[in-house]
Amino acid sequence: MPALSEVIAALDALWPPERAEQWDAVGTVCGDPAAPVNRVLFAVDPVQEVVEEAVELGAGLLVTHHPLYLRGTTTVAASTFKGRAVHTLIKNDIALHVAHTNADRADPGVSDALAGALDLRVTGPLVPDPDDPAGRRGLGRVCELDPPMDLAAFAEHAAKRLPATAQGIRVAGDPARTIRTVAVCGGSGDSLFDAVRAADVDAYVTADLRHHPASEAQQHSPLALVDAAHWATEWPWAEQAAAQLDEISDRHGWGLRTHVSKIVTDPWTAHAASSTDYHSTGAPN
Repeated sequence: MPALSEVIAALDALWPPERAEQWDAVGTVCGDPAAPVNRVLFAVDPVQEVVEEAVELGAGLLVTHHPLYLRGTTTVAASTFKGRAVHTLIKNDIALHVAHTNADRADPGVSDALAGALDLRVTGPLVPDPDDPAGRRGLGRVCELDPPMDLAAFAEHAAKRLPATAQGIRVAGDPARTIRTVAVCGGSGDSLFDAVRAADVDAYVTADLRHHPASEAQQHSPLALVDAAHWATEWPWAEQAAAQLDEISDRHGWGLRTHVSKIVTDPWTAHAASSTDYHSTGAPN
């Protein structure tokens, strides 16, 4: 079995920590570098339910996309929910490693996994990394949909291909509009609207779209918006990342066993469809 330090070195080669945003908190949160690792669990969120899953699996390493501590803290007391996660990990000899915005920018990265889940062909990054001479790294991806679909059918396709959540898929735009080109960004993507408009695509798939940016985007152009749950747009990365580590393990003869958590850690748990018909005056029918 490899030591934790060997596995972390491999993960850092996939997602170099220096490529993370300055505000981000990536890398190893806890773990003994000399400890042997035979099982690795990949997940989006380092919440207690996922930590308990790692314990049940007998994993030596939990790799998550979202940080446990994005900002500084003065305590890891088990009386706090984050401290409890740390205590559970350490008591069970499980390391925690985070790949966040460094995984977003990677080649392949989070948005490549999202594009793959939606059967889209990636043509390049939405916001290219200026430090990548090959022009493959960066935030988001620009893609082609083959064969084209109308927006209504594409939204149904996304709903079937992404993990189920209470939110499902929200859509803005003409349901009959033909979709041939698509920009995607796993996670919160409304900060990239300028780049999406510059890419001149038919639709944009992302998460966490807020009222004002989405409304303004609709006023700018006929761009269709497909808004999925944050967790659902990033979960495909966990499968992609596990496959990447599998390939490294096979190459080195490590014999690692990788697992992908299927626990739905999206915070929304139910959805009630609106039933009241409102006229333009705002009065119920």
